[in-house]
Amino acid sequence: MERVEPFTGGGEVVFRAEAFSKRFGSQRVLQDVTFSAGHGQVLGVIGPNGAGKTTLLECLAGILPTDSGSVAIDGRGVARQELKGALFYMPDAINPWAAQTVEWALSFFVRLYRLPGPMLGRLMEPLRLQGLLHSRIGTLSKGERKRVLLALALLTPQPVLLLDEPFDGLDLRQTRGVMQLLRDEAASGRTLIVSIHQLVDAGRVCDRLVLLSAGRVVGEGTIAELQARANLADGGLEEIFLALT
Repeated sequence: MERVEPFTGGGEVVFRAEAFSKRFGSQRVLQDVTFSAGHGQVLGVIGPNGAGKTTLLECLAGILPTDSGSVAIDGRGVARQELKGALFYMPDAINPWAAQTVEWALSFFVRLYRLPGPMLGRLMEPLRLQGLLHSRIGTLSKGERKRVLLALALLTPQPVLLLDEPFDGLDLRQTRGVMQLLRDEAASGRTLIVSIHQLVDAGRVCDRLVLLSAGRVVGEGTIAELQARANLADGGLEEIFLALT
């Protein structure tokens, strides 16, 4: 893998996705999806299975070609060839370097991005990686592999981090630990865009939310803002989503 130089747009990171649309044959899976995420913010992309969450992240990351759509950071358009330096995307349910050990993968990222040792050290305990170091990645359970993938993603330097289902496969204690790691990452100034199907988890970790339904944005904002849009005096994300769809 080539070393990727981080994007240097200057100023405060503000991510803007504009008018993303995508078809698979005759099926339209994204329809003019537009949203923004601020510096040091966790933005949740939520919606039921089939809403287009993963497709959206893959389009933002430049993995899938789009029918339309553009990305801007700090008000400057990011060309497709610049995306690798501007953002890092962690897919769900991948199994990279299956024959290699966890220690090899983590060390590879440390060398690739020329990271100081403490950056990896701070992840070892929260993600419980010590006992996995000598295991081959292909032998890990779903939850173990997720923790390794999260460590790799958090080691990257790009100012925007896209995470697809970061809590899938984790137990309650592990989920809470990862939530704190993501909050700490945002507090350091990074912008996180995460797709989450568990609404309770989304409500706990996200500053703002984008609600997707059938490939369309049906709401964007804080929980309080979404409640107002849905004309609800109170209620959680489930009630908000039902009201807006």
